[in-house]
Amino acid sequence: VQLQASGGGLVQAGGSLRLSCEASGRTFSSYALGWFRQAPGKEREFVACMNWSGGRTYYADSVKDRFTISRDNAKNTLYLQMNSLKPEDTAVYYCAARVGYGDSYYLVADEYAFWGQGTLVTVSS
Repeated sequence: VQLQASGGGLVQAGGSLRLSCEASGRTFSSYALGWFRQAPGKEREFVACMNWSGGRTYYADSVKDRFTISRDNAKNTLYLQMNSLKPEDTAVYYCAARVGYGDSYYLVADEYAFWGQGTLVTVSS
């Protein structure tokens, strides 16, 4: 599957952005999905994920209650709604996918087989 992330941009602190990740292929609905980010000079870190059905989600503590991960299987698209953005949210955001099993979701980057190219989010203070 190929993933194409979009929706990044420049926003002031306290603002909102919605990232999208459109997938090719007919098996999108069977994939567990995730978002990761990498700030300048830092390692890639986990942001949010969901199991294949979307019934289970998990968030990094740093984004919990501010970000929401969701999916639209009819559109083969993964979303990340980001509210109350902070300067420390500035990073390149990556979407990721892998075959999902049951209620399992995945927090580790190495567990994902497919990656989008990344979209830059810059939050100004």
